[in-house]
Amino acid sequence: QVQLVESGGGSIRAGETLSLSCKVSGLPFGNYAMGWFRQAPGKEREFVAAMNWIGDRTRYAAFAQDRFTVFREIAKNTAYLQMARVTPEDTAIYYCAACRSCDATTIPYPYDFWGQGTRVTISS
Repeated sequence: QVQLVESGGGSIRAGETLSLSCKVSGLPFGNYAMGWFRQAPGKEREFVAAMNWIGDRTRYAAFAQDRFTVFREIAKNTAYLQMARVTPEDTAIYYCAACRSCDATTIPYPYDFWGQGTRVTISS
C-alpha cells in the first residue's frame, strides 16, 4: 500500500522558517519525482516546488524561488520542503505528490500518488 504522509505544518509568524516532511512508503522512492503543491482557502491547488526522479533538477513557482527549498533523503524515503521568510500569503494546506520516472513536473495530473496534506498558517 502506497502512503505519503506529510508532517511539519503548524502556525508560525511571518518571517520565520518552517520545514515540511513527506514520508513515503510502499513504492521505490528513488524512482519517483516528488512535488509539492498547496491550496489556500477559496483558491485552486497550485504548484510550489518539485524535484525530478534522478534528484538533480528542481523547479519552483515564482513565489517560492529563493525562499523555499525542496530536497530529499533517499535513505529515509522522505522528501522535504523548507520554507523561509514566510508571509501570510503562504497560508495553505500543503500536499506532497509522487510521480514515477518524471521530471520536476509543475502540473498535478502526472503525479500518481498524493498525501493528505498538512496545514500551514502564517500570521502577520
